[in-house]
Amino acid sequence: MRTVLIVAVIMAASGSYLAKVAERLDLPLPAKTESASKDMNAFAMAEVEPGVRKVALRSDRSGHFRAEARVDGRDLDFLVDTGATVIALTQKDAERIGIRPFLNEYTTSVNTANGPAKAARARISRIDIGGVVVRDVDALVMPEGALKQNLLGMTYLSKLKRFEYSRGQLVLEQ
Repeated sequence: MRTVLIVAVIMAASGSYLAKVAERLDLPLPAKTESASKDMNAFAMAEVEPGVRKVALRSDRSGHFRAEARVDGRDLDFLVDTGATVIALTQKDAERIGIRPFLNEYTTSVNTANGPAKAARARISRIDIGGVVVRDVDALVMPEGALKQNLLGMTYLSKLKRFEYSRGQLVLEQ
């Protein structure tokens, strides 16, 4: 688990560095949408060919990619984390989407930026980010105070056709 945490930190630092390099290149960014005014990343949805959907997320000022998602019928905000194995939900947001683990279900050991913690395993039926929909996804619910924001990890990203960093954007394709 320590290796996963180290890889996550390296990936986050690399992402921040690459975002800053891209900003210095003065590449054009997509126009802001209403969601961008809420301090979330603007995203553009495009259907490249029939049945193929793409979303482009812009990095925020700190170089991180954030996504506004529709999760099991509720809107939740995520930090995209390619170094996270699974989706990690704050306890409060898990409750908002109807996931309420019992205390005895917090049995999975994880290492967070705040130190070690126990998480509860969960399953999310549907996550929609700008029309890119993934179903039946593993997640972890973190106890209160262990996580400041939801993390969108590889259990979502690995179900996509592809995702890539390109021209200062994180492109998700299904």
